[in-house]
Amino acid sequence: MNLFSPIPALFSICLLISAVGADDLPEFDVRLLTVDSNEGIAAGDIDGDGKLDIVSGRHWFRNGDWAPRPLRNIDDWNGYVQSNGDYLLDFDNDGRLDVIAASFLPTEVNWYRNPGKEGLRLGKQWQQHRVVDTGATANEGQLLEDIDGDGNVEWIVNSWKADAPMIVWRFIPKNASSGETEPGTPAYTVKRQLIGPKCGHGIAVGDISGDGRKDILVGSGWYEQPESDPWENSWTYHPDWNLNASLPMIVTDLDGDGDNDWIYGNGHHFGLQWRENQGVSGPDKTIQWTDHVIDRSYSQPHSLAWKDLDGDGHPDLITGKRYFAHNGNDPGGKEVPCLYWYRWNPDSKSFTRHTIDEGRVGTGLQIVVEDFNQDERMDIAVAGKSGTYLLLAKP
Repeated sequence: MNLFSPIPALFSICLLISAVGADDLPEFDVRLLTVDSNEGIAAGDIDGDGKLDIVSGRHWFRNGDWAPRPLRNIDDWNGYVQSNGDYLLDFDNDGRLDVIAASFLPTEVNWYRNPGKEGLRLGKQWQQHRVVDTGATANEGQLLEDIDGDGNVEWIVNSWKADAPMIVWRFIPKNASSGETEPGTPAYTVKRQLIGPKCGHGIAVGDISGDGRKDILVGSGWYEQPESDPWENSWTYHPDWNLNASLPMIVTDLDGDGDNDWIYGNGHHFGLQWRENQGVSGPDKTIQWTDHVIDRSYSQPHSLAWKDLDGDGHPDLITGKRYFAHNGNDPGGKEVPCLYWYRWNPDSKSFTRHTIDEGRVGTGLQIVVEDFNQDERMDIAVAGKSGTYLLLAKP
C-alpha cells in the first residue's frame, strides 16, 4: 500500500497479444457468485463430498449450485473488507478444513472452525478462534507454505512497510497421541520467528540462491535460507531491489538455464515483468538481474497465479487488474477490470497474452485455478471489488 517504485531502466519488451477464440485456447463461462469488497478466495472440499468448494470472505460456495452460504462476519473498512486473504487448513485435526484469515490493520490472525455436516446444512456461521495476536498492523497479506521442507506449513506475513520486520509464524503440530489435542482445539503450537529487519510490498517463496533451499522474497530484497536449521540460524538479507511488487511473486526457472528467475507485477501501478537470473558476479557474489517487460497496458497486477491453464503440460501465468486496489487512486485505477492469461515460449523468451475477460472480472489478492467440475479442464475463481466470480472452462 505504498507508492510505486520504478523498475530498473534496463529491460526488454516480450509480449504478444492474442484474443481468445482459437480452437486450442480455453474459453470460459463467467458466473457472478456475489458482490462485496472481499478480495480473498480459496478452494477445498468443505463438506467432504469429494468436490472442490470455494471459500471467499463472508461466504462459502458449495460445488454444484454455487449458492453463497454463511461463513463469518467481516467489517467493511475504507473501501475494503477487513480481510486480506483466505487459507484452508484442518487446524483442529478433526478431518474437516477450517479457514485461517488475517486483515489489513487489526493484529489478530483467526481461524474459523468448520461446523461439520449438520452445521453446514443449517447454514451456521463458523466459530471464530484466535490463532495469534501478532501485534503487527500494516499487513499486506500472507502466504501459507512449507518453507523448511518438514511437511508442515508456515504463516508468512508481508507488510507494505519496508521498515517492518519480516516475520514467519511456525505451525508446529501437537502430539495427538499424548493427549495434547482434543476436538475443537488447535492441533498446532504457533511460534514467532524473526527472519530479518526489512519487509516491503510483495512476497514470494522459492530458491533464489540455487542451493536447493527456499528463500523469501519481499519488496525490499530477499532473505537467503541458512544451510542448516533455519529457525536457529540467521537468514542473510540481500537488499537487491526496492519494488512495490505483487503478492505473490512467482519464482521459477523460466529460461531453463538451471537457475530460478521470477515474475512480478507492480501492485499499484502499470507493469508486469519477469526478472532474469544472470548468475553471480563481483567480489560479494551478488546475483545480477535483467528485467523483461511482459505487459504495461493495464495497472495493478497485484496477484499472480502460475498453473497449467491450457492443458499443454506447462504452467501459464494468470493475472489481471486488482480493481480499485487503492479505491481508484492508483494510476489506471478507474479503468475497466480485466483478467488475462499468458503462455510462455521458452525459445523466444516471450509471453503471449490471451484474454479471459475484459469489462467484468478483475482480481483481488488471490487467484484460484482448479478443475472445479472435474471435466479435466482448469477453471478460475477470483474475488475482488468487481465481485466474486467462478469462470468454468467451456467444453
